[in-house]
Order: sequence, then structure tokens, then C-alpha cells
Amino acid sequence: MEAPQHKDGRATRRPGRHKDRHKDRHKDHDHGPGAAELAGRPGDFRKRLWITFAITATIVVAQAVGSVLTGSLALLTDTAHALTDASGLLVALVAATLMLRPATSKRTWGFRRIEVIAALGQATLLLVVGLYAAIEGVRRLVSPPEVPANELLVFGVVGLVANVIAIVVLSSSRDANFNMRAAFLEVLNDALGSLGVIVAAIVIATTGFQRADALAGLFIAALIVPRAFTLMRETTRVLMEFAPDDLDLDEVRAHILGLDHVREVHDLHASTVATGLPTITAHVVLDDECLTDGHAADVLRDVRECVAEHFPVAVHHATIQIEPGGPSACARGICEPLAIGHADRP
Repeated sequence: MEAPQHKDGRATRRPGRHKDRHKDRHKDHDHGPGAAELAGRPGDFRKRLWITFAITATIVVAQAVGSVLTGSLALLTDTAHALTDASGLLVALVAATLMLRPATSKRTWGFRRIEVIAALGQATLLLVVGLYAAIEGVRRLVSPPEVPANELLVFGVVGLVANVIAIVVLSSSRDANFNMRAAFLEVLNDALGSLGVIVAAIVIATTGFQRADALAGLFIAALIVPRAFTLMRETTRVLMEFAPDDLDLDEVRAHILGLDHVREVHDLHASTVATGLPTITAHVVLDDECLTDGHAADVLRDVRECVAEHFPVAVHHATIQIEPGGPSACARGICEPLAIGHADRP
């Protein structure tokens, strides 16, 4: 059977032909996350957060009493860290509740991005605690106070046991979103801080080396500060609407330009609304005849499938504007769309 012809004699693309070739070309690519993540819907982790918050609040009270009785910097720092954790977990709880509220005509994304704001707030608190621990640790290295080792050991063990329980509660959901990741990091850092308190207590009890308390405080600070900076950087990238880390827009552009009848791709933008919810927009310029012979719809479908299937970050919320290839208002900086395609899979 002869291929259908354009008026100028060139063969037109049979529907699906490029689709198959495009899939073959990229069959070895990782086609992104699973269905649950592709849905972009937030999970309900409030029960786990409530349990962790209750445990952390108990740690705060116990370690506050212990820091007053012992005068330990390591325990005081760990108490401040636990208090920060409790505050952060409370913020995480509020965020987890707001995230589940549905979108409206005025809040088109609902409160999905609240998880990013909450994580940034928790990272800021962690950074403040870490810097305080570092400054106070240096001061106590110069003039170390006497710290009772036995009492310090008891409160360190209590804190460690409680934090390990909290880690177990949160571990399976730690990668669910920024909010849960921040909560897990806070509890993990607090557990490591409690471990530092225990080590300091053992060193003081066996050797009498009082500076071990200050060194433990500095150890806790060294754990907190880098993780806080990392989380702040990642959440700031989302708030600044940078492209997702694993999505190379130059590669996306090249893929789209590889489709039949695509002449140009411009105004290509990608960002992340919240965890599991990347978005992309683009203006795609086609051969003029595609807009009259029905091929524009095929190309639009292929572009959607391209951004949804061929990259490590699968983008299912895509808005694609189709434009003519001849001289148009785009050349003067004013784009005139002939069709706009939107993909948003539930």
C-alpha cells in the first residue's frame, strides 16, 4: 500500500510509526518511578508523625531534666536538638494535614507545596542548633566544666532507645516526600547525638577526660549542619522552580526535536510543585501542513508520551502549545497557538 502523500509530494508519517521508532530508540532508558509516585498524590503519614512526636516530646522532658542535673553540654545540645525535633515534627504534622486538603479554583495545587516550606523551616532550625553546639563546644574545650558521668550515661541511653523506636516508626516512609525526609533526618540526627552523649559519659567515667563532653557536642554539630544545608538547598531549588535534578532539559529538547515534523522547541520549562509532582511546559513548532492534515494531534500525543516515558523523571503533568512553522508572530516575540495539549494523568 502506498504511503499517503502531502500536496508537495512528500510522504506523510503513518500514525504510530514514529512512536514505535522513538520507543525502540530509548528502550534501554529507565522509564521512571512506579505508578504510586506517578500519581503525584500525597500519602497520609499523620499517625506515624503523631507517634514520633509523642516519643520526641518525652525525650525533651527527660533530657531537659538530665541537662540541669548534670550540666553537660552534650546533653544540653542534644536536648535543644530534641526540642527542635519536636517543633519540626509538629510543623510536619500540620503540613501533612494541609497536604491532604483538596485543590480549589483559587488554590489550584491545594497545599501540596506546604511540605517543601515545612522542610525548609525544619532545616533552618537544625542549622541554628548545630551552629550553637559548635560555638559552645569550642568554648567548653577551652574551659571544660565537671560533668557527672553516671547520670549523663543514664540520660544518653534513655534518649537513644526512644530515638531508635522513632526511627523504626518513620523508616519505611522516609523517602515519601520532603516533609517526611526532614522528620526522619531530625530523629536520626538526635539518635546519633544520644550516641555521642553515651560515648562522652563512658570516656569521662573511665578516664576522667572532661573535654569529652565538649567533643561530643562538636560531634553532634558536625552531624547536624551538613544535613541541614543539604535539605535547605534541595527545598530552595523547588521553591525557586529549578528543573528537577534528574531531568536534563537539553535532552528533552533533543528528544522532541527528533519527532517527525517538529521544526523547533522553545519556551521549554520544568519545575517541581511537590514530591512526585513534576511539571513541564513547551512551545512546539510544526511543519505547516501538519496543522491541516491532522498530524498535529499525533505529534502532540508523541510529545506527551516522550516526556512521560523516556526520562528518569516521568512528567505526566505536561502542557504543550503547538505553533505553525511559517513566519508568525513568534518571530516578533508574540506566540500564536493553534492548539494546546495538556496531559495530567491521575
